[in-house]
Amino acid sequence: QVQLVESGGGLVQAGGSLRLSCAASGRTLSPYVMGWFRQAPGKEREFVATINWRIGSSSYADSVKGRFTISRDNAKNTVILQMNSLKPEDTAVYYCAGRSGSRHYVDTLAYAYWGQGTQVTVSS
Repeated sequence: QVQLVESGGGLVQAGGSLRLSCAASGRTLSPYVMGWFRQAPGKEREFVATINWRIGSSSYADSVKGRFTISRDNAKNTVILQMNSLKPEDTAVYYCAGRSGSRHYVDTLAYAYWGQGTQVTVSS
């Protein structure tokens, strides 16, 4: 079992930056793919980025490519999402997720472990 706790959300102006963290506990994340998803009001939860914990390969949604960076801190068992050049359309609750295996999936159903979410609001 893996427990995930997100932090770092908040209110920021368009063009600004935020750094989200996801602290994992329960077991090592070496055999896992970790990801960030987001859900805006009235919309379905959508893929943002994923990272293979063991080899560090990553994948991004087209809407965030070049602006967001996903990384991991092995020593702290933490997944990080650095968000730059934020836009009002990035406003959503951001969720950390995890799945065992090595493949990057964009489907939320592929992920067994979820955090509680952290709110990100970008004002225009």
